[in-house]
Amino acid sequence: MELSEEDWSKLSPEELMDRKDAIETEMQACNTVLENQGGVGMNGRLVDDEGFPRPDIDVYAVRRARNRIICLRNDHKAVMKLIEEKLHQIHAETRLRRGAESEGVARGEERRILPTAFARVSQVTDGSPAASAGVKADDKIAEFGSVTAANFTGLKNVADVVQHSVGSPVHVLLVRRGESVSLSLTPRRWHGQGLLGCVIVPS
Repeated sequence: MELSEEDWSKLSPEELMDRKDAIETEMQACNTVLENQGGVGMNGRLVDDEGFPRPDIDVYAVRRARNRIICLRNDHKAVMKLIEEKLHQIHAETRLRRGAESEGVARGEERRILPTAFARVSQVTDGSPAASAGVKADDKIAEFGSVTAANFTGLKNVADVVQHSVGSPVHVLLVRRGESVSLSLTPRRWHGQGLLGCVIVPS
Protein backbone atom coordinates (compact mmCIF):
# COMPACT_ATOMS: atom_id res chain seq x y z
CA MET A 1 0.00 0.00 0.00
CA GLU A 2 1.12 3.54 -0.61
CA LEU A 3 -0.41 4.51 2.73
CA SER A 4 -0.50 2.62 5.99
CA GLU A 5 -3.81 1.06 7.05
CA GLU A 6 -4.03 3.65 9.82
CA ASP A 7 -3.68 6.45 7.27
CA TRP A 8 -6.20 4.83 4.96
CA SER A 9 -8.73 4.50 7.75
CA LYS A 10 -8.67 8.30 8.15
CA LEU A 11 -9.87 8.82 4.57
CA SER A 12 -13.51 9.65 3.88
CA PRO A 13 -15.76 7.20 2.01
CA GLU A 14 -15.54 9.46 -1.05
CA GLU A 15 -11.73 9.44 -0.95
CA LEU A 16 -11.71 5.67 -0.55
CA MET A 17 -14.05 5.31 -3.52
CA ASP A 18 -11.68 7.43 -5.62
CA ARG A 19 -8.80 5.19 -4.56
CA LYS A 20 -10.82 2.08 -5.43
CA ASP A 21 -11.54 3.46 -8.92
CA ALA A 22 -7.84 4.25 -9.44
CA ILE A 23 -6.85 0.73 -8.39
CA GLU A 24 -9.39 -0.83 -10.74
CA THR A 25 -8.18 1.36 -13.61
CA GLU A 26 -4.56 0.32 -13.03
CA MET A 27 -5.55 -3.33 -12.75
CA GLN A 28 -7.33 -3.08 -16.08
CA ALA A 29 -4.19 -1.59 -17.65
CA CYS A 30 -2.07 -4.47 -16.29
CA ASN A 31 -4.57 -7.00 -17.61
CA THR A 32 -4.35 -5.33 -21.01
CA VAL A 33 -0.58 -5.84 -20.94
CA LEU A 34 -1.08 -9.55 -20.30
CA GLU A 35 -3.66 -9.80 -23.07
CA ASN A 36 -1.27 -8.12 -25.50
CA GLN A 37 1.44 -10.62 -24.56
CA GLY A 38 -0.22 -13.60 -26.21
CA GLY A 39 -3.04 -13.66 -23.65
CA VAL A 40 -0.84 -15.36 -21.05
CA GLY A 41 -2.93 -13.97 -18.19
CA MET A 42 -1.84 -14.68 -14.63
CA ASN A 43 -1.02 -18.36 -15.14
CA GLY A 44 0.19 -18.79 -18.71
CA ARG A 45 3.64 -20.35 -19.33
CA LEU A 46 6.60 -17.99 -19.78
CA VAL A 47 9.02 -20.62 -21.06
CA ASP A 48 8.95 -22.95 -24.04
CA ASP A 49 9.11 -26.72 -23.97
CA GLU A 50 12.89 -26.61 -23.63
CA GLY A 51 12.75 -24.29 -20.61
CA PHE A 52 13.86 -21.13 -22.39
CA PRO A 53 11.98 -17.80 -22.16
CA ARG A 54 9.31 -17.66 -24.81
CA PRO A 55 10.52 -15.53 -27.74
CA ASP A 56 7.00 -14.41 -28.66
CA ILE A 57 6.39 -12.44 -25.45
CA ASP A 58 8.10 -9.86 -23.26
CA VAL A 59 8.71 -12.02 -20.18
CA TYR A 60 9.86 -9.07 -18.07
CA ALA A 61 6.72 -7.05 -18.90
CA VAL A 62 4.50 -10.03 -18.09
CA ARG A 63 6.16 -10.67 -14.73
CA ARG A 64 6.02 -7.01 -13.82
CA ALA A 65 2.31 -6.82 -14.73
CA ARG A 66 1.52 -9.97 -12.77
CA ASN A 67 3.33 -8.74 -9.67
CA ARG A 68 1.58 -5.41 -9.89
CA ILE A 69 -1.82 -7.08 -10.24
CA ILE A 70 -1.17 -9.14 -7.09
CA CYS A 71 -0.31 -5.97 -5.14
CA LEU A 72 -3.33 -4.15 -6.54
CA ARG A 73 -5.64 -7.01 -5.62
CA ASN A 74 -4.47 -6.77 -2.01
CA ASP A 75 -4.95 -2.99 -2.05
CA HIS A 76 -8.40 -3.39 -3.59
CA LYS A 77 -9.45 -5.90 -0.92
CA ALA A 78 -8.22 -3.56 1.84
CA VAL A 79 -10.00 -0.55 0.34
CA MET A 80 -13.29 -2.43 -0.06
CA LYS A 81 -13.10 -3.55 3.56
CA LEU A 82 -12.55 0.03 4.73
CA ILE A 83 -15.39 1.31 2.54
CA GLU A 84 -17.73 -1.28 4.03
CA GLU A 85 -16.68 -0.36 7.56
CA LYS A 86 -17.15 3.35 6.85
CA LEU A 87 -20.63 2.78 5.40
CA HIS A 88 -21.66 0.63 8.37
CA GLN A 89 -20.44 3.37 10.69
CA ILE A 90 -22.38 6.04 8.81
CA HIS A 91 -25.56 3.93 8.83
CA ALA A 92 -25.20 3.21 12.54
CA GLU A 93 -24.73 6.89 13.34
CA THR A 94 -27.72 7.77 11.18
CA ARG A 95 -29.92 5.23 12.96
CA LEU A 96 -28.83 6.53 16.35
CA ARG A 97 -29.51 10.11 15.32
CA ARG A 98 -32.92 9.29 13.92
CA GLY A 99 -33.72 7.25 17.00
CA ALA A 100 -32.81 10.16 19.27
CA GLU A 101 -34.87 12.58 17.18
CA SER A 102 -37.83 10.23 17.18
CA GLU A 103 -37.61 9.74 20.94
CA GLY A 104 -37.44 13.46 21.49
CA VAL A 105 -40.53 14.07 19.37
CA ALA A 106 -42.64 11.05 20.21
CA ARG A 107 -41.32 10.26 23.70
CA GLY A 108 -41.25 6.57 23.00
CA GLU A 109 -44.52 6.36 21.10
CA GLU A 110 -44.37 3.76 18.35
CA ARG A 111 -45.54 4.46 14.86
CA ARG A 112 -48.11 1.80 14.12
CA ILE A 113 -49.11 0.66 10.67
CA LEU A 114 -52.77 -0.23 11.03
CA PRO A 115 -54.40 -2.96 8.94
CA THR A 116 -56.87 -1.96 6.23
CA ALA A 117 -60.51 -2.23 7.30
CA PHE A 118 -63.26 -3.37 4.95
CA ALA A 119 -66.32 -2.97 7.21
CA ARG A 120 -67.58 -1.16 10.29
CA VAL A 121 -69.70 -2.17 13.28
CA SER A 122 -72.53 0.34 13.49
CA GLN A 123 -74.40 -1.17 16.44
CA VAL A 124 -73.87 -3.78 19.18
CA THR A 125 -76.69 -5.19 21.30
CA ASP A 126 -76.10 -5.72 25.02
CA GLY A 127 -75.86 -9.36 26.01
CA SER A 128 -75.12 -10.50 22.47
CA PRO A 129 -72.22 -12.72 21.38
CA ALA A 130 -70.54 -9.65 19.88
CA ALA A 131 -70.87 -7.67 23.10
CA SER A 132 -69.56 -10.61 25.15
CA ALA A 133 -66.54 -10.87 22.85
CA GLY A 134 -65.73 -7.17 23.33
CA VAL A 135 -66.94 -5.77 20.03
CA LYS A 136 -67.99 -2.13 20.25
CA ALA A 137 -69.94 0.22 18.01
CA ASP A 138 -67.77 2.09 15.49
CA ASP A 139 -65.13 -0.64 15.50
CA LYS A 140 -63.64 -1.13 12.06
CA ILE A 141 -63.18 -4.71 10.87
CA ALA A 142 -59.87 -5.59 9.22
CA GLU A 143 -60.16 -9.38 9.51
CA PHE A 144 -63.14 -11.63 10.12
CA GLY A 145 -62.01 -15.22 9.97
CA SER A 146 -60.65 -15.72 6.47
CA VAL A 147 -62.11 -12.43 5.19
CA THR A 148 -59.72 -9.49 4.76
CA ALA A 149 -59.68 -6.28 2.76
CA ALA A 150 -57.79 -8.15 0.05
CA ASN A 151 -60.57 -10.66 -0.65
CA PHE A 152 -63.66 -8.81 0.62
CA THR A 153 -66.32 -8.44 -2.08
CA GLY A 154 -69.41 -7.87 0.04
CA LEU A 155 -71.04 -8.53 3.40
CA LYS A 156 -72.02 -11.99 2.17
CA ASN A 157 -68.37 -12.95 2.76
CA VAL A 158 -68.83 -12.25 6.47
CA ALA A 159 -72.25 -13.94 6.54
CA ASP A 160 -70.76 -17.10 5.03
CA VAL A 161 -68.07 -17.25 7.71
CA VAL A 162 -70.70 -16.76 10.42
CA GLN A 163 -72.94 -19.52 9.04
CA HIS A 164 -70.06 -21.98 8.86
CA SER A 165 -68.72 -21.11 12.32
CA VAL A 166 -71.75 -21.49 14.58
CA GLY A 167 -70.46 -22.58 17.96
CA SER A 168 -66.84 -22.13 16.90
CA PRO A 169 -64.65 -19.12 17.71
CA VAL A 170 -63.79 -16.78 14.82
CA HIS A 171 -60.66 -14.63 14.92
CA VAL A 172 -61.56 -10.96 14.45
CA LEU A 173 -59.09 -8.10 14.00
CA LEU A 174 -60.50 -4.64 14.68
CA VAL A 175 -59.22 -1.10 14.38
CA ARG A 176 -60.38 0.99 17.31
CA ARG A 177 -59.27 4.58 17.93
CA GLY A 178 -55.99 4.13 16.12
CA GLU A 179 -55.20 0.78 17.73
CA SER A 180 -55.40 -2.81 16.52
CA VAL A 181 -57.63 -5.02 18.66
CA SER A 182 -57.65 -8.79 18.27
CA LEU A 183 -60.44 -10.86 19.76
CA SER A 184 -62.37 -14.12 19.39
CA LEU A 185 -66.06 -14.03 18.50
CA THR A 186 -68.24 -17.16 18.56
CA PRO A 187 -71.44 -17.00 16.46
CA ARG A 188 -74.31 -18.66 18.41
CA ARG A 189 -77.98 -18.61 19.10
CA TRP A 190 -79.04 -16.20 21.82
CA HIS A 191 -82.22 -14.46 22.93
CA GLY A 192 -81.84 -11.72 20.30
CA GLN A 193 -81.73 -11.65 16.51
CA GLY A 194 -78.95 -13.11 14.41
CA LEU A 195 -75.91 -15.06 15.47
CA LEU A 196 -73.70 -12.09 16.40
CA GLY A 197 -75.98 -9.42 17.81
CA CYS A 198 -74.29 -6.59 15.96
CA VAL A 199 -74.85 -4.65 12.74
CA ILE A 200 -72.02 -4.66 10.23
CA VAL A 201 -71.90 -2.23 7.31
CA PRO A 202 -69.28 -1.70 4.57
CA SER A 203 -66.68 0.85 5.52
